[in-house]
Amino acid sequence: MPRAARKAQMLAVAEEVFAERGYLAASMDEIAERVGVSKPMLYEYFGSKEGLLVGCIDKARTELREATEQAVIGAADSPESMLRLGVLAFFRFIAERRQSYGLLRHEAAVTVPSAVEEIEAIRRQQTDLMIGWMGMALPGADLLELEAAAEILVGSCERLAQWCERRPEVTPERATDLLMTAVWTGLSSRAGN
Repeated sequence: MPRAARKAQMLAVAEEVFAERGYLAASMDEIAERVGVSKPMLYEYFGSKEGLLVGCIDKARTELREATEQAVIGAADSPESMLRLGVLAFFRFIAERRQSYGLLRHEAAVTVPSAVEEIEAIRRQQTDLMIGWMGMALPGADLLELEAAAEILVGSCERLAQWCERRPEVTPERATDLLMTAVWTGLSSRAGN
């Protein structure tokens, strides 16, 4: 199997095991067995169990960026639709990975220092995407205001995603509607809508 495909397989299995057992209870032996490789091979690819977890988070960050970019690029025809599509892509991404998202948010963020850095990198990535999209939609806008709005949006999305964990009946579409109702009024005044 090519190295990239093997690495992707290891990450997918590790994410499953971490989500099922929790980071602390997950074992490299079980992950290696499920993948069908030796434990030393896992260490060769990732260095440690922590390195494997960080690899899972990094993979999620890449996938989230791709999902949000694809949702917005070419499909958005106004600042509001740009924001709505990006937010909806986030909530769909979280809903599809509910168990893994819960693990990262609860356990890994507390027990693994390098995971905290990776999770913060996801927040910065999404904030930077929002700043870029709002900058295109609001040419000439004050950068400080764009940065603040992006931080507010990312924080709001994260908190609402946590609320959705407790309210599984709330769909990604409903969560998006709730967020847009709460934040679009202020942003639309800047967009001239």
